[in-house]
Amino acid sequence: MKIKNWLRKESSKLATVREFFAFLWQNKLWWMAPMILIFLLLGLLIIFTQSAAVVPFIYALF
Repeated sequence: MKIKNWLRKESSKLATVREFFAFLWQNKLWWMAPMILIFLLLGLLIIFTQSAAVVPFIYALF
């Protein structure tokens, strides 16, 4: 029962993202999609590199 609820929540989140990108494409704002994707990737990079072991590799990137 909990798995069904979790899947329902996750699919609604993905539907929101899909609808957002459809909105951007429909309103000729498709050029913003790569910019948003880069911001999301940088956000994920910040979140996953909170450990001290990865810091030297991040310095090498920038």
